[in-house]
Amino acid sequence: MKFGCCASIDQAQNVQAAGFDFIECTVVSLVPEKNDNEFAEVLKKYQESPVPIGACNVFLPGDMKIVGDTVNHNRIKTYVENALSRVKQIGADTIVFGSGGARTVPHGFSHDRAEEQIIQFLNLTADYAEPLDLTIVIEPLNKKESNIINSVREANDFAEIINRKSIQVLADFYHMDEEKEPLENMVKAQKNLKHIHVADTGRLAPGTGSYPYDHFVECLNRANYNGRVSIECGWNDFSNEIKNAREYLQECFKIPNDTARI
Repeated sequence: MKFGCCASIDQAQNVQAAGFDFIECTVVSLVPEKNDNEFAEVLKKYQESPVPIGACNVFLPGDMKIVGDTVNHNRIKTYVENALSRVKQIGADTIVFGSGGARTVPHGFSHDRAEEQIIQFLNLTADYAEPLDLTIVIEPLNKKESNIINSVREANDFAEIINRKSIQVLADFYHMDEEKEPLENMVKAQKNLKHIHVADTGRLAPGTGSYPYDHFVECLNRANYNGRVSIECGWNDFSNEIKNAREYLQECFKIPNDTARI
């Protein structure tokens, strides 16, 4: 098990000092719609990171619609090609497909057609991901953030339909709690489950609330999950809270301090 933290690359020193195995940054921070010269300064920051970049979230900008009547296929194709190339350059191997603004189904638009468009988008992304050995994980979002793919079960259904090795599933403790989704759905999705996000009550740091971590860990153990777990939450005092959050996760997963980062 490897523990990481979703944070800006500017916080990499704090993430490393807190003992995390990796940092999870954003795809949009890699400025995929800007030229290579503009990316060079961004790339330098990532190359100097004291902690590995394991994954990237915030795949698409909110105005890049992938469903509806205003989809710009040329823009999407160019963006995906540049974005995945840059994710590979910074050393990450996993991209989180949440992007609620981009995938939300417009009012009155066919839900079935929206599902077809998402499948088309993910197949396009897989075409670029697989030669680079990258994995795209579908993130279920609660209904306040998106009106499609709101459960691990639905995300797994998409992964099964697409049936590409690069298209897998993420389970987010916060979104599952918001939707009152049974944690056992992670066990049912175990074949495709490749990334985890965690938080606690109020979407704050793990260990500060009342989320049922014992049951969460039990379900992940039953799913034989031994991959990455990223904290994605709000912070009251980032630099002082992250070490406690990491230690709390180690305790929950029964991982000794001296072996957690192996």
